[in-house]
Amino acid sequence: MQKNACYEEFFNTVKSIISPDRLLINEPLARHTTFCIGGPADYLIQPSCTEEVAAVLHAAKRSGMVLTILGNGSNVLVRDKGIRGVVMKFDEHMSYLRCEKQAIIAGAGTVLADVAKYACDLEMTGLEFAIGIPGSIGGAVYMNAGAYEGELSSVVAAVTAVCPDGRIVRFLKSDIQFSYRHSIFQENGCIICEIEFALHQGNKEEIQSKMLELTVKRENKQPLEMPSAGSTFKRPSGYFAGTLIEQAGLKGLQIGGAQVSLKHAGFIVNTGGATACDVLSLIKEVQKRVYDTFGVHLQPEVRVIGE
Repeated sequence: MQKNACYEEFFNTVKSIISPDRLLINEPLARHTTFCIGGPADYLIQPSCTEEVAAVLHAAKRSGMVLTILGNGSNVLVRDKGIRGVVMKFDEHMSYLRCEKQAIIAGAGTVLADVAKYACDLEMTGLEFAIGIPGSIGGAVYMNAGAYEGELSSVVAAVTAVCPDGRIVRFLKSDIQFSYRHSIFQENGCIICEIEFALHQGNKEEIQSKMLELTVKRENKQPLEMPSAGSTFKRPSGYFAGTLIEQAGLKGLQIGGAQVSLKHAGFIVNTGGATACDVLSLIKEVQKRVYDTFGVHLQPEVRVIGE
């Protein structure tokens, strides 16, 4: 099937599934990432329920269209030519929270900080560490996001996902194979739709105090005033990436509009008009200089997608 015929078949099918305001054509992905970088998606779809996710997946497979999943775009660098095929973005349309039998249930598009605040309101402890992690809960589970010695793996009880064959499956924690910045969803192709958290009853004032402490710490240390994708590199064993980068004298190093943050060397920021090429070139240069100085190879934490 020719490319244009694939696209026409997909569009004719999916327009009966997704409302027009949630089906965007040639949409610049710079509008949908916290880096404010990225070329266009041929189609950008914002599902509102698990059943829509399954239906879009089926339509994409039937038409031979490549499907890319995007959460809140907070840990992603989209290349400058964008993404061909279909991008399914989990955002406010797939955002909800409810409490069932002492468990919190969240839609994959729910902002992680909102989940932490909701837990606090219910006097449930365990998610305080997540108050400052940007992005959606689906993306956070996908990469087992963490901060301040906490990780999603410590609080996730189960995940409902759509598998490549279209089945809707509930994965228990033991099925998810969590490890540092890793989950089974990075290998099995299943699309995270809903997350169940197992938390404990706590003292609301203590929970609020801890969340405030971590929020202040984050605001004082991280370059939140500039577009970025969060921490650029994974933590190497026995070291801190930001410390190595700073000790190598790389704070402020700039290529095009991309710069090693002057506030926290573990972040690469967009000073204005940065391209994905700028960021990738800067990542490569930082890796080289840190390795030449310390013999440590830094692995990117940011997910790079697109053309």
